Amino acid sequence: MARYLKRGADAGALKAADTKVRATVEAILADIETRGDAAIGELSEKFDNWKRDDYRLSAAEIDACLSQLTKRDLEDIRFAQTQVRNFAQKQRDALKDIEVETLPGVVLGHKNVPVNSVGCYVPGGKYPLLASAHMSVITAKVAGVPRVITCAPPFKGKPAPAIVAAQHLAGADEIYCLGGIQAVGAMALGTATIKPVDMLVGPGNAFVAEAKRQLYGRVGIDLFAGPTETLVIADDSVDAEMCATDLLGQAEHGPDSPAILLTNSEKLGRDTLAMVEHLLTILPTAEIARKSWADHGQVIVCDSYDEMVLEADRIASEHVQVMTRDPDYFLAKMTNYGALFLGPRTNVSYGDKVIGTNHTLPTGKAARYTGGLWVGKFLKTCTYQRVLTDEASAMIGEYCSRLCMLEGFVGHAEQANVRVRRYGGRNVPYGKAAE
Repeated sequence: MARYLKRGADAGALKAADTKVRATVEAILADIETRGDAAIGELSEKFDNWKRDDYRLSAAEIDACLSQLTKRDLEDIRFAQTQVRNFAQKQRDALKDIEVETLPGVVLGHKNVPVNSVGCYVPGGKYPLLASAHMSVITAKVAGVPRVITCAPPFKGKPAPAIVAAQHLAGADEIYCLGGIQAVGAMALGTATIKPVDMLVGPGNAFVAEAKRQLYGRVGIDLFAGPTETLVIADDSVDAEMCATDLLGQAEHGPDSPAILLTNSEKLGRDTLAMVEHLLTILPTAEIARKSWADHGQVIVCDSYDEMVLEADRIASEHVQVMTRDPDYFLAKMTNYGALFLGPRTNVSYGDKVIGTNHTLPTGKAARYTGGLWVGKFLKTCTYQRVLTDEASAMIGEYCSRLCMLEGFVGHAEQANVRVRRYGGRNVPYGKAAE
């Protein structure tokens, strides 16, 4: 039976915080829809201390940002983007249009059609998270999306050079320096200066995730990607330093980022708790990581691999780092996760930044029903049908007529009957099922 050496915050307190976020987002989105650019400007000034007439960056501003980066910086960005592009292209190549003659004279097919426009949110309030530009813009472009725009908040009072460079090199068509709910709302609802998009993608804090949730339906979204989550599954084949490092490496994202150790070794669990406290005395981002660990960190001890799988699927974490003697056991058995990182040689940071898989992943237990962002998210699989012969139309029509009448849909049945009469030479009375 699973035992807790450390628990996170009370679920009731977390629910109360969610309620407050929901109300705040609803009011702000209503204001954006009513007042457009005026509301965007006020919100940007209020939350980011950033005010200008046009939040879209000019070509000159983009060039200025690129010039602030070193040659090595640009090479590193291009390397990461190459990995993301390569994997995205492999995914796209696996998606095929199909056309098949299912019956004589009856042809069915589907086409994978990219959406027309996408808005990509790139977080950057606390850290300039340029990797999110790779993950969203490149993946959308590989899918064939014609218009891809990006929004990222200012960093220390100005556009973040690294984020702007990543957005530009990834192929963004329009780059805006705008953050938070106001960015997501502007992209989805549109203003006088920002043409609305058909789909929103990208991670963000609880307010950004809630804004996407409330806008879903008016636009498509990738998934509900809220605060970062990490689950480390480990046995005594690794040590506490490795486990604590991987936990805190994700806890530094923000004060609401869950980090959980799941182990079958109580000694490793207790050693990791001690190591976390030690690393918090030397980690430069300890102020954030400490609060995250205090409020959302957990250490759970299980009796067996099987119980660890059950607990891991219950948690349904965004990131799952598996460091056990047999990591493939978890690859074979687990069903609820955003991404798996198998073995101690890899880690969540590799996936976040450079290895090539997408880092926009499901949070809040959404891994129970969806995977992360990938090329397929930007494609609509649209079906079509074609009937080639009179005989095929009349034959399908007879079945359709009878099934429609079984449901009471007389008008539907007549769509079939008119073709049975015309192409099959049958005398089917109006409003009756074909015999």
